[in-house]
Amino acid sequence: MKYGVLSGMLWGVDTVVLSMALLLTPFLDSPSASITGAALHDASSAIILLIYMGIRGRLRDTVAAIRTRSGKAVMLAALLGGPVGMSGYLIAINNIGPGYTAIISSFYPAFGTLLAFILLKERMRPGQIIALLVALAAVAVIGWSSSSETTTGSPIVGLLGSLACVVGWGSEAVLLAWGMRDDTVDNETALHIRQTTSGLTYLIIVIPVSGALHFAAGATISTATAIIALAALTGAASYLFYYKAIDTIGASRGMALNISYAAWAVIFALVLQGTVPTSLQVVCCIVALTGTVLAASPDWRELRLTRPSAGRTADGFSKKAAEGQDDGTDRDAALPTAGPRS
Repeated sequence: MKYGVLSGMLWGVDTVVLSMALLLTPFLDSPSASITGAALHDASSAIILLIYMGIRGRLRDTVAAIRTRSGKAVMLAALLGGPVGMSGYLIAINNIGPGYTAIISSFYPAFGTLLAFILLKERMRPGQIIALLVALAAVAVIGWSSSSETTTGSPIVGLLGSLACVVGWGSEAVLLAWGMRDDTVDNETALHIRQTTSGLTYLIIVIPVSGALHFAAGATISTATAIIALAALTGAASYLFYYKAIDTIGASRGMALNISYAAWAVIFALVLQGTVPTSLQVVCCIVALTGTVLAASPDWRELRLTRPSAGRTADGFSKKAAEGQDDGTDRDAALPTAGPRS
């Protein structure tokens, strides 16, 4: 669970730092700012990961992974999560505003959980699902309450863009979970493939098609882009933890913890920008963080702050009875053998 918590926390830092960069020249008030910022962010992240994997002597692992079916699945996940999901997110913001976009896009873990249930046979208890939905509702309210902007774009285009974001981000996690079942593709290799694929797609296809090539070329050498690179560094660390969480606890629970970034962003906006949250946002942050932890925990008793007494188990039974010693039961024979990780 700690990997998922760290992924959400660091993505909250990434979100705030990236927003600070987009308020600087030449990004301020530019219609190409969002898509260029996203492209430079993923491209910078890809370079950081290239250096990271090179220092660790693992570039050959990436090349070997790309040739496998699982590696190609990660590349597809990169396209869905990066250019498709993020572009849909930006299109939605331009047409229906950030508030409504935040409400709709924040439900990508719900779609991903459904997809993981169908394709990966992942299961969540009813209480976990309820906790996830409550957390998502809190995240949606945070996004809505943080925005006061209005737009006059097409509602249909905005809705389609936000749905593309939900499908793209939700599908990304499930494809990654499937791809990382292959021993050839671990979380570090998967992330290197993901960011490289996303960054190249932005630079070669998305930026030229969107007409932002001239602006992107001019914005590359600037203080704002240096800050975007700093955001990309925290983003790369966030993704490393996110992918590790998906590989360790599954796509559903990994996404549930990662969505907490919206609450962390409010906290770090206060620390880094001095933006004081409203009472509603504070309440929603607490609800979102609590809900994501509960959604990622299959056994809520594990979250108890106090340990059961030495002679009692968490269920309240005596340790002797729990071990099957009261009636002479052979405890080792009664326990099932450990199976493979699902």
